[in-house]
Formats: sequence, C-alpha cells, structure tokens
Amino acid sequence: MGAARAGIEGIAGERGQLINVAYRLLGSLAESEDAVQEAYARWYALPRSRRDEIVSPGAWLTTVTGRICLDVLGSARVRRERYVGAWLPDPLPGPGGHSQGSDPADLADRIVQDESVTMAFLVVLETMTPAERVSFVLHDVFRYPFAEIAEVLGRTPAACKQLAASARRRVPDAPAPVPADVRSDAVRRVKEAWQNKDIAALVDLLDPAAVMTADGGGLVGAALRPIEGGTRIAPYMVAIADRAPGLELLERTVNGAPGLVALRDGAVVTVASFDVAEGRVVRIWVVRNPEKLQPWAALGAAEEEVRDVP
Repeated sequence: MGAARAGIEGIAGERGQLINVAYRLLGSLAESEDAVQEAYARWYALPRSRRDEIVSPGAWLTTVTGRICLDVLGSARVRRERYVGAWLPDPLPGPGGHSQGSDPADLADRIVQDESVTMAFLVVLETMTPAERVSFVLHDVFRYPFAEIAEVLGRTPAACKQLAASARRRVPDAPAPVPADVRSDAVRRVKEAWQNKDIAALVDLLDPAAVMTADGGGLVGAALRPIEGGTRIAPYMVAIADRAPGLELLERTVNGAPGLVALRDGAVVTVASFDVAEGRVVRIWVVRNPEKLQPWAALGAAEEEVRDVP
C-alpha cells in the first residue's frame, strides 16, 4: 500500500512541470490544463502491467503532453484565423495570494515565472510552426535532449535539432537587460500619466516606434489591429480612460514583469504588460478578453475586501 501511494503521489507531483511545459507551448491556461488532464487520463487508462514497465513516468507524461500540445497547436492556427482581432497569450498574475483549488488562479500559481513566460517571449513563440515551437521550448527552455523530443514529434533527433535551430532564428537578439527598478519606474509613470489623461507625458514615456496590441476576442471593445507610434497610442489610451469613468489602475506583476491591471466596479477588466528599452515603453500588450482574465478574479475580490474594511 505504501509503495502504491508513493507511486500515485510521484505521478501527481509531475503536474506542476507538465503545466509549465504546456503553458509555454500553448499560451493558454485552459488549453494547458486540458492537455495535462488528457495526459493523466491516458496514463491511468494503461493496464497496470504496462505502467509498471515504464521506467520514468514523468518522461512518459511529458512526451504525451507534448504530443497533445502539438495537435492543439495545429488546430489552434485554424481557430485563430477566425479570432476577432489580435490573439494574445493568457496573462499570468504574479505568484501567490490566490485561493487554492482547481481554479484558474491556482493553475497560474503553478507556473514558474521567468523570462520564458514574458509576453514578449510568448508572442515570439506564436510565430513558430507547431513543430518548431515544441522542439525549441523543450530543448532551449526545459533542456530536454533531442532524443526525447524526437519521441514527441515522431522525427529523428537530427531533424528536431534543425527545427530548434530554425525556431531560434525567429527569436530576436536579446536586448541589453533592463533593471527591474527601471521597468517598474517606467510602468509607474505610464500609470500616472494615464490616470491624469496627460497625452504629452504619455508620448514622452512611449518610444516613437512603440506598438500597442489589444486582445478583446470580439467579446469586449478593443482595437482590432496593432496601434503603432507613441503619438497615436497616447491619445488612444486617454480615450479609453474617458470612455470608462471610475477605472482604477493597479501596478501588478504580469507574466513575471511589471504591468498594470484595470478594475471597474471591483472586477478586473484589463491586464496590460509592457516591454521597456532605455527607459521608454516599446511594446504594450493589452488583454481585455474576459475569458482570459479569470485567473485575475481573486485580485478584484481582494481589492473589494480591502475597501470594505472600515
């Protein structure tokens, strides 16, 4: 009984790693959860004798999760062609402070937030083919050997190595690292200028070639195409504030980097992440699709509780 329990707990302990892999492959919390659940379902559907033969259940689960994600990525390309406006990955709240259980916030808490989950990195991953993305993420991010990746893709290790190299060429050269305090300061100043509806200050904080991309999914209002140039983005941001009286902006961690969260009537309605270079904002990703903001519901509830305290 003790060995059996240890085996079950060991298998369950792989869940966090699998969620981390799946989110980087898919950029969607819901699809990541479904992929991992399906992998576990296939594991428990195996005859006991077959499970006992598997030397590394974790490696088996990773291989199966990778194959499921590969299939999802193939069908996702078709779905996203029909998506209203730009599609952006699900934004992640900072770790900790969420309710425990099988809810989206708890799922987000399982994901290690490093450079491989920044919105900038995830958006680059979207430019890769499904096979390139799987090979690149598993090798360059998680350090899996190409022999194991070959099992996922059904190709030779040499072919997987070529796929990873091709994917790597899609990743722009890493800019000089921006200190965390510089990024936080830039986001804080954007927040203040946005709240004050100060177009001139926003233009000064935005790079002249800055780009803002919004994801409303056709469910809420959002720009259908990227807005280019600080002089165009700034008045657009102020116009949003004018149309949404009572909007409250909070500085919060988004995908491991400083970001802004907008609340209205106690509910999170927008999550924005930023890319900063030389003290100015060069990219803004704005997620407004309510289906992608479910992990942030706890934040809105927590803010309401703070207000209710006498």
